[in-house]
Amino acid sequence: MMTHNPVILICFFDLVLPLPISISSNDSTNPSFSPTSLSLYRPTRSRRAPSYLQDYHCFSTSFALQSTCHPLSQVLDYHKLSTPHTTLVNAISSNFEPTTYAEAAVIPEWQAAMSEDLRALKENSTWSLTTLPPGKHTVGCKWVYPIKYRADGTIERYKARLVAKGYTQQEGVDYLDTFSPVAKLEVYMSLPPGLYHEGESLPINTVCKLHKSLYGLKQASRQWFSKFSSVLVSTSFKQSASDNSLFVKINGNSFIALLVYVDDIVIASNDQENVDELKKFLNGCFKLKDLGNLKYFLGLEVGRSSKGISVSQRHYALQLLSDTGYLGCKTRKTPMDPNVKFSQDEGDLLDDPSMYRRMIGKLLYLTITRPDLSFSVNRLSQFLAKPRIPHLQAAYHVLQYVKATVGQGLFYSSSSTIELKVFADSDWAACPDTRRSISGFCVFIGDSLVSWKSKKQHTVSRSSVEVEYRSMANATCELMWMFSLFKDLHINHPQPALLFL
Repeated sequence: MMTHNPVILICFFDLVLPLPISISSNDSTNPSFSPTSLSLYRPTRSRRAPSYLQDYHCFSTSFALQSTCHPLSQVLDYHKLSTPHTTLVNAISSNFEPTTYAEAAVIPEWQAAMSEDLRALKENSTWSLTTLPPGKHTVGCKWVYPIKYRADGTIERYKARLVAKGYTQQEGVDYLDTFSPVAKLEVYMSLPPGLYHEGESLPINTVCKLHKSLYGLKQASRQWFSKFSSVLVSTSFKQSASDNSLFVKINGNSFIALLVYVDDIVIASNDQENVDELKKFLNGCFKLKDLGNLKYFLGLEVGRSSKGISVSQRHYALQLLSDTGYLGCKTRKTPMDPNVKFSQDEGDLLDDPSMYRRMIGKLLYLTITRPDLSFSVNRLSQFLAKPRIPHLQAAYHVLQYVKATVGQGLFYSSSSTIELKVFADSDWAACPDTRRSISGFCVFIGDSLVSWKSKKQHTVSRSSVEVEYRSMANATCELMWMFSLFKDLHINHPQPALLFL
């Protein structure tokens, strides 16, 4: 048998460059020979900027004269959106939501909305004015200004809501429990902005003594949800054991599911008549506003077509970039430098750690539809107690990546199969401070990503094999939860789930 050895062909080329030619004054009379007729050799190799310039703006003067070096038009495109969805996106982007009372007080629509909310609170006897007793402290309050949109992008209403700063409450001082029957203690709240007009005088230390729960208090959500769930259960809805905010009702071939988040409700069903009856019933028990088909929900933009459903947080990401001043920043191709090792002791401490904490908190909410950010945000959230300059620089790196992928989200195909698949992985001793490992997993139903997590393990693993087993155990727990959720939704999954390590 003949064997063929690999042959490497090496070719050498002799590059002949034109030699310099000296021309005497006598040759200038020769018309066939002119120094201007000589063509210089131009190299054809491709040129690119060195890698150390990637953090600098290297553009020509004509390009730099534009309003920004990195416009959003380079990373954001609306041409592939349908006309109704484009209308909704433009409406959400063009309307301004105030963040402070001073901004809202000069806008007539928000003035009317705040007056309406204060009137409703007074009619319900939410509080009474009194003098702050000695030894008591007050809970602060603030206004929030969300705009509610219809499915076609028009504004349904300007919704001003007064919320209490419940994070200033102390357990055992302002409340005892939040999940079991509550024995409420007295709660005093500072006067809300706009309660009284200028010129009206009140006694010193006048506060609001709360008689009913207000949004933001630690026990408020429990009391509202307890009332709402009792109404649903009375109409043959079954509360899911896997997710307490999910209620399911099946009657023959009719299926209806209801998901509630505080006072925002999403209804899914295969029977429109049952949906209309449920809306009518709930509207008789509570004051509801029907916003139509699901298009915009808690910052999530939902687009539907015959191919499937897409979910993104485009507007939320743009708002995050605007709040941090990174709307015109240079983009990045990855959310984090893979060669960077973070430590809790390297670098100088930040003078104002609250800014870093707010940024990480907003990025955490962005991971609802951005699994590509989970690992990076998880790493940065480990330094919230004492953030340092390298951690802040890495957070800015994430923001640059967010701008590059501002419209990215999740897509759920209409042709996807109901088959559970889990991919799990781990990084042994990834944390240099604690030597604990990081594990993560992604759960797919067919080709659709439905669940993911990246988290540091609770204990130190002594080998890479032990790390893999712990990662596999975490992924298996998520699988068992998915099976339980399928059971509550009456979804049959006869074949075994696949686990990839």
